[in-house]
Amino acid sequence: MQFHVQQAARALILLGFSILIYMLHFTGKIYLFINPKYLLLSQAAAFLFLILFFIQITRVWTVKGAHDHDSCSHVGECCSHDDHHNHFHDHGTSPFSVKKLLSYSIIVLPLLTGFFLPAKVLDSAIADKKGAMLSIAGSSKSSQGSQTTSETKEQEDSQGTGEAGQSTEESDYQAEQGTDIPEGTETATGYENQMTDEEYNKKIEELETGTIIFNDSIYSSYYEEISSDIDKFQGRKVSLYGFVYKEEGFAENQLVVSRFLVTHCVADASIIGFLSEFPDAATIEKDTWIKIEGVIETGSYMDTPIPLVKVSKWEITEEPEVPYLYPVSINRE
Repeated sequence: MQFHVQQAARALILLGFSILIYMLHFTGKIYLFINPKYLLLSQAAAFLFLILFFIQITRVWTVKGAHDHDSCSHVGECCSHDDHHNHFHDHGTSPFSVKKLLSYSIIVLPLLTGFFLPAKVLDSAIADKKGAMLSIAGSSKSSQGSQTTSETKEQEDSQGTGEAGQSTEESDYQAEQGTDIPEGTETATGYENQMTDEEYNKKIEELETGTIIFNDSIYSSYYEEISSDIDKFQGRKVSLYGFVYKEEGFAENQLVVSRFLVTHCVADASIIGFLSEFPDAATIEKDTWIKIEGVIETGSYMDTPIPLVKVSKWEITEEPEVPYLYPVSINRE
């Protein structure tokens, strides 16, 4: 029996990819890389790698003297096109070269990083590179002109909006700090974003009354609705949570409560969030996860109207097991 090192290396690579994908599913880390709707596709890939591994195993050992293209010495009979053949097709026994080393390195690198480097959650440093505030401002499509925070506050006061007016008073803000944020602000699992048309429409209808609670399953849809028509939601109470993002030019009492929205995989992740104002904002570090409760007003960024939350209550919380958001998938079957 003859052992082929390169064939064995290929078998190990296939097995490695199968094990890596399985481990990501088993530990739940797969949710840090892809949208849950692609879980079955990912599992199928792991199974396919395993099948290819078993096929590859049959090529690791061969019987000495057996007739094959690699051991063929009678070039005229079976390998007359030897140079052309070897250029396009390698049976795994040709001499190791720099070109092969480069090829194997490119393939093995994802395995090494997957096994030995912990999965990193996207944070404010990535948000900076993606132009977080430009993205947030771009998602706001209000037809009205930009309003400053002070103008909005005056308008709220003139309309006698008691709840909104109270939430912007610093004395009330300080008095409410001892009150826990309602349990309703807890996120959903992050995977429960498949709905029927009826379920989705019911969720959207809930925007019309009561406190707007940003559970993970509907977060992106609520965010889009509010950003597209801020005036409609003026004075409405909201409960949400996310990580702190700050940018140069923010006032001391301003920060963004942010989340990353993953459509397909982390490579296409986009930042969404609400500019928020409260006295303690300056004391909170970037990337800290906080829960807030407050009232929607209209702020502005680079002359673009954006939703602004006047915070009445806040608290530091733990980073969730699944920190990303995923768009709602409508099941029309």
